[in-house]
Amino acid sequence: MNMRVDHRQALQTALSPQMLQSVELLHMTALDLHAFVAAEVEQNPFLESDGPAPTPTAPAAGPPPPGRGAGAGGASDFDRAALVADHLSLHESLEQQFGLLTRDPVLRHIGMHLIRALTPDGYLDDPLDLIALQAGTNPLRASEVLKMVQSLQPSGIGARNLAECLALQLRENNRLDPAMQALLDNLPLMARGDLAALRRLCGVGEDDLREMFAEIRRLDPRPGRAFDSAPLQLVVPDVFVTRAADGGWGIRVNEAALPRVLVNMSYYHELRRDLKSAENRSYLSNRMRAANWLVQGLDQRMRTVLNVATEIVRQQADFFDGGIERLRPLRLRDIADTLGIHESTVSRVTSNKSMATPCGTLPMKFFFPTAIGSAGEGGSHAADTVRHRIREIIKAEPARRPLSDGAIAARLEAMDIRIARRTVTKYREAMNIASSVERARQAARRPAA
Repeated sequence: MNMRVDHRQALQTALSPQMLQSVELLHMTALDLHAFVAAEVEQNPFLESDGPAPTPTAPAAGPPPPGRGAGAGGASDFDRAALVADHLSLHESLEQQFGLLTRDPVLRHIGMHLIRALTPDGYLDDPLDLIALQAGTNPLRASEVLKMVQSLQPSGIGARNLAECLALQLRENNRLDPAMQALLDNLPLMARGDLAALRRLCGVGEDDLREMFAEIRRLDPRPGRAFDSAPLQLVVPDVFVTRAADGGWGIRVNEAALPRVLVNMSYYHELRRDLKSAENRSYLSNRMRAANWLVQGLDQRMRTVLNVATEIVRQQADFFDGGIERLRPLRLRDIADTLGIHESTVSRVTSNKSMATPCGTLPMKFFFPTAIGSAGEGGSHAADTVRHRIREIIKAEPARRPLSDGAIAARLEAMDIRIARRTVTKYREAMNIASSVERARQAARRPAA
């Protein structure tokens, strides 16, 4: 019988309890942090809470649109709010999203009229002509702005009927092909279960038709209802970004929303003086060590969040000055390398955290958009910026000679944005903008000026 003994060496990194606690604190939201600290204070005799947890307050009325000088007049609104509601009403959420979509005051005015006309289910029941009259515009312009509203979340919002609601959701998922459109055009036949007629109209077999049925049933016919049924969630802005007196940006941690604890050293010495047992003395020492770790961990968390937020604002300064079209691609690694910390630390800091800015209360992850390649040496571009450019190109195109997706891709390349035609198509459809063929048909149906 042969016996073999292998010796292997391996390096392992063991995190100390203090390091583990620091990692956990960094990943917590402010509300989770309050709950954690309250539990620690309850079980540790040497910890004392220094003040009550913050009381939820109503969010400021809609944030100003992103753009130059947006922070000059709105900073005090954010200073007054230690907490803002993450679960807004349907209309509040859409208005905030629309404010990020465009800075044009006319488009914002029309968009607000359309949003406020939506039913709780998210449908636009009022005639578009009537809304256009109320907004002081023409139906054609109102129809164009409605497409912008329909590009917002939740998907399917702003539809005028069930078929359009389902089409919007399918288009966002790149699932609205001619067969599916034919099915949507004949929903009464689906309700009656007339498979033979639908197979003929859609040009598909029975198995394909049943898969299409299943896909339709997975969609949400009442997208606005999610705002009424979801429980209230509160998000605490971890950082405030406000316009500074010198025209730059001031960044500060929302200290009012952070738990504050004190270590009662006198009580510790008083108890320790009267104890004789080594076991009891060891217990007190461990409790005191845990109390000090917590205080140090909270301080380190605050400094790390502030450092990361400051670097985000520095690298995205163009966004704060110029709006969504100037948002640049940014990676977690970019922040980590600049600050000399690990990328996972930046990931923990930016998860479940938000920044109250003059452009609205935004999740930190918002500032890390997907990158689109550059055609030259100008670096990459944020996907949100590219979508904005596509919208602007289509807005400026000749009404009766709309640009194809290939032509739009060529225009973008001239702007130093390298993007494939199919990507233009994907972005255009996600924004609920019709194809060039359909835009040409729409232009042909309009009365001559």
